[in-house]
Amino acid sequence: MSNDPVSNQLDREKDAAAKASLRYVNDGDIVGLGTGSTAAFMVRALAEKVRAGLKIVGIPTSKRTEELAASLGIAVTTLDEYQDINVTIDGADEFDSQLRLIKGGGGALLREKIVASASRKLVIIADSSKQASKLGRFPLPVEVIPFAEKLVARKIVAMGAQVKLREYAYGNPFVTDEGHHILDCHFGEIDDPEKIGSELSFMPGIVEHGLFLNMASVVVVGKADGVVELTRK
Repeated sequence: MSNDPVSNQLDREKDAAAKASLRYVNDGDIVGLGTGSTAAFMVRALAEKVRAGLKIVGIPTSKRTEELAASLGIAVTTLDEYQDINVTIDGADEFDSQLRLIKGGGGALLREKIVASASRKLVIIADSSKQASKLGRFPLPVEVIPFAEKLVARKIVAMGAQVKLREYAYGNPFVTDEGHHILDCHFGEIDDPEKIGSELSFMPGIVEHGLFLNMASVVVVGKADGVVELTRK
């Protein structure tokens, strides 16, 4: 088995998209650092630029990303210090032609959405498998407070979704960095993401949902024959 971190096609696409996205980072920027396997490629590529002299400060969207960035020599800070972020680069579990996203497969959707909302530009990086004609193939993550978990799950089932509590391999509930749980909600093809997003946003007990609507500035997609950039229509 190869030790090459870019050993299969999708990883090569992730790596290519990650490296291409760094053209949106300028010297002196405050940079939001996403979470997940694709974002990890970006953090490693960014660290190479930092070692070569690029001066930036990163705001990680998870403890995992913070640990990775710090271990690679990237200076990290928090929203307490900087509330105006030049650019955030993050992955997505799914995106459509309008650059609507499903995010949260890595369990960091709350911090990811907060950091994205504070960013002048949100650059999404993805491999070719993440592009969808309609969102919904990937279950929609919904972050909930444990107290309301069963109530919220019942209400989302009434909206037409199959709902599963995210768990660790040994059966305990997955816990986010903020101490919440995640319900993975399979709606099937989502015809009206804005409607679903609005209903979830007003449901008591839900902290945040993984529909990122009208947030992405550009999606950088790695493909077998190169990288393409998609902008919102």
